[in-house]
Amino acid sequence: MQQKLLVSKKTAIKQLVYSKLEKALSTYTKSRCLECITDKNIPLSQGRKEREIVYISGIALRLAKFEKYPVMEIANGIVSHISANYDKDFKIQVVSPGWIHLEVTHPLLAAWLQRIAVGGVQKPGNRGVSSSSFFSSPKSASLFTAQYTHARCCSLLRLAVHEGLMKQRESNLDDCESAKQSVLSSILTPNPIPWLNSDEKLRFNHLACYLLINELVRVVDKLEEPDFGNSVNWEKAALNLSRVFETFWCKCRIFGEVKTASPELAQAKIGLTLATQSVLKSLLEEKLGVFALCEV
Repeated sequence: MQQKLLVSKKTAIKQLVYSKLEKALSTYTKSRCLECITDKNIPLSQGRKEREIVYISGIALRLAKFEKYPVMEIANGIVSHISANYDKDFKIQVVSPGWIHLEVTHPLLAAWLQRIAVGGVQKPGNRGVSSSSFFSSPKSASLFTAQYTHARCCSLLRLAVHEGLMKQRESNLDDCESAKQSVLSSILTPNPIPWLNSDEKLRFNHLACYLLINELVRVVDKLEEPDFGNSVNWEKAALNLSRVFETFWCKCRIFGEVKTASPELAQAKIGLTLATQSVLKSLLEEKLGVFALCEV
């Protein structure tokens, strides 16, 4: 059974990891009678592993500069608090000289992918482009590439319905205005998408699948990170996601033999397509002020 994502309104994994670190830090510093750092901006960044989602924090290194305890002791203390409560969500280790590594487990990743694929991305509100820019024509090749990739996702989703990999309450996906809503809100089967195998591991075996998951996590983290604001090059983010998806599409078969031999794997790959479509639409319409085309 897939886990429920331990967030309320946020869909970014980074925000989830940050909240657990913040709670563990508060508990640890209180138990040791340490003075909590006045700067609550806990250092946290996504690692660069290809097949795992790993976040790295140097909070113990920062604390050790102000407290009398050794950095490894502080790091191990914080990690013990997280491990005691969230061992099913994260694999945690301390790496010398005091870095805290938190690897997201596959069940939590599956829950996150399900939420992105079926529930969409939280709207960024006022952090996006102004309403006056909705909707402009694409002004660059990068924007058109992102629009084209979004349209490709929609085409693959329509094909998945036609091939019987997905069933929906509404089958008219040709109406561009209602395509996303139809895709995201009316999936009858499979629900949930079969992301995990019997060993509670993601079904994917090709590196391109994991590179796409990494990029989706990275983009959603940026979409929901209040500190990023307008400093992010959203056009570049959309182009990078488009390129990673095209690699996934070229190297990871969904239909034909894969659908026949491993229908659940095919459905999981369609789930990645659905998640990509959702994130690209948010980037295009909420951040870049252009139409997320359903066909070209």
